[in-house]
Amino acid sequence: MARACTVRVTLEDADPVAAAVHRPVRRPARLKLWLEQRVALEAGALLAAAPLLGLPRGGDHSPVLVIPGFTATDASTAVLRFYIRTWGYWAHGWRVGSNFGPTAKTLQATQERLDAVHARHGKRVTLIGQSAGGTFARYLARANPDKVRQVITLGSPIQLVSGDRTSIARSLTRRLERGFDPEFNRLADHQRGVLPVPATSIYTRSDGIVSWQVCLDIVDDRHENVEVHATHSGLAVNPASLHVIADRLRQPEGRWRPFVPSPLLRQLYPRPAAYDAHRHG
Repeated sequence: MARACTVRVTLEDADPVAAAVHRPVRRPARLKLWLEQRVALEAGALLAAAPLLGLPRGGDHSPVLVIPGFTATDASTAVLRFYIRTWGYWAHGWRVGSNFGPTAKTLQATQERLDAVHARHGKRVTLIGQSAGGTFARYLARANPDKVRQVITLGSPIQLVSGDRTSIARSLTRRLERGFDPEFNRLADHQRGVLPVPATSIYTRSDGIVSWQVCLDIVDDRHENVEVHATHSGLAVNPASLHVIADRLRQPEGRWRPFVPSPLLRQLYPRPAAYDAHRHG
């Protein structure tokens, strides 16, 4: 039987969102995994929305480093990086090959990649991580707050710890984790203290790969969660996700504010949940 943990939100218990988060957290049901095939529909929606998504131009040419998910390469984030460039920012790939987890060698190469991007532009870097790539992004931000402008994660299991079975990929990671840095997943993100830079966690309740509850961050004046209707695999191409990313990049450095959708788009963004470390048990 899968080991369960409990996640709660900072909402009243009678609230339906809070009630959902109060339930034990287990890996996604097989139906959600099967529904990940909807990523093809999201790609189609992206094509339809392309003219609108290309509008947020005039970026400040600040650097952005995009880190792919578990087992993925930079090819998986190519579309996202294309849009980031059209918006007026320098989008950079990871260039570390396939993401097979947080080995010492991979973490060192990721650190060197951040150093190189930062040195090239002389500006703080926005880190965007898809799925497991988001845990790398937050790891870098904790180690390099002077080089990181903000962190944006896409379906990233930031509260996952070694041994948790809240991910469909658990069987694969179990075979590889002997080579992982033992400190990387020893603690859940909230146990490491507040992230020293602004952060936005974009997640979907219909995630078929990781339990959406472990993607939640503690919410305060510099850290937020944004829920979208999407698949796990499609978060990097979903128009609603890209709209959030464009909005986050557009903020002047040092003047971060939470994402607030326009009235016209409000239906695309359900009220998000928040991780409550004080009631975690």
